[in-house]
Amino acid sequence: MADKELIPNLFRTEYQKMISVLVYLFGIEHVEVAEDIVSDTFLSAAEVWAAKGVPDNPAGWLYTVAKNKTRNYIKRNQVFEQKLVTHIKTGEVSGGEIELDLSVKNIADSQLAMIFIVCNPIISTDSQVALALNLLCGFGFQEIADAFLTNKEVAYKRINRAKEKLKEANIRIGQPTLEQIPERLENVLKTLYLLFSEGYYSTSQHVALRKDLCDEAMRLVYLLIGDDTTNTPEVNALLALMCFHSSRFDARLNDEGGSILYADQDQKLWNQELITAGIHFLNEASKGDRLSKYHCEAGIAYWHTRKDDTPEKWQQILRLYDQLLNLEYSPVAALNRIFVLSKIRGKQAALVEAEKLNLNGNVFYYALLGNLYTGIHDIEARNNYAIALKLATSRTDVSILQQHIDDLKTNKAG
Repeated sequence: MADKELIPNLFRTEYQKMISVLVYLFGIEHVEVAEDIVSDTFLSAAEVWAAKGVPDNPAGWLYTVAKNKTRNYIKRNQVFEQKLVTHIKTGEVSGGEIELDLSVKNIADSQLAMIFIVCNPIISTDSQVALALNLLCGFGFQEIADAFLTNKEVAYKRINRAKEKLKEANIRIGQPTLEQIPERLENVLKTLYLLFSEGYYSTSQHVALRKDLCDEAMRLVYLLIGDDTTNTPEVNALLALMCFHSSRFDARLNDEGGSILYADQDQKLWNQELITAGIHFLNEASKGDRLSKYHCEAGIAYWHTRKDDTPEKWQQILRLYDQLLNLEYSPVAALNRIFVLSKIRGKQAALVEAEKLNLNGNVFYYALLGNLYTGIHDIEARNNYAIALKLATSRTDVSILQQHIDDLKTNKAG
């Protein structure tokens, strides 16, 4: 790895670990102190490594400097030290001196605790995702602004308001108890699902796919899997869903970064290792007696990794969409169900069901109507695609819709 790429990559992988450990140690009320110490650590790395060269163990160097800066900060702030010592775990105080524990186990414990702090329902869903990107994934304010199609100042204010709410609530950071898991895990999974979804279908930066967001969401779900208290069937189902979707990443984009529709994807580019991993986690998810939306969506994603195009495949997907809609209705799921219905009963039957939805103003509704009318009433298909084109905000969606319209014009000319 080139030296110029080293610090940004270390920032992405190590920043959130050190932040989590420091907040776990100090408490959420001192999150800015933790951020200052870690930021100062990376600043020191940039200065020292530029002058003296990169050390043999860059991550170890960062950890050592972070420990020293933490120790110095506490010594310089006696009031802070007195408050901290009253709350600190006995095992973290050695010889009267607080030691920053950056062991693998403590990092994992700290990150797990942070996930449950960040995904707290006292702050809005958007704020949870933004705070997760900032504290758990190491994303900067501009990156987060891009993810929410807003500006840096708005992202900064949103994150700071979320931090203030958590402080005001005086929430103690720690491992969730077995009694707390059921009520709190649902919100955690929702946040990580939204984080992955933003990467999988990115509305930001005019790109169709942001693998960095997907990778971070998967990393955080792996943390939940790695702890016995949070390794639940729902968590396994969510990770299965992510594995199946991620398996087709390389086939989803063309050389220009545009989207390739499912029917046109090169199946040789599908990642079989991720598909196998997804099947493993889906099997683990089946050990419970509760069906969640993640089970249904993982099952749908699994069938999309099957290369055959048989009636059985589409009937299984239709059954899963029916279950999903019974559990939690959403317009997107309803539209997807009707597309699947067209594979089984034909476009005419699907059109009857689609028009019952009457989702006026929904870009995907008009895109679906365009698809269903194609070959039946091409003028109506073109009109619906044109409405969808006016509603589209993503450059990728605009490109795909325009291609559909062009294809219809070409077919008419032919």
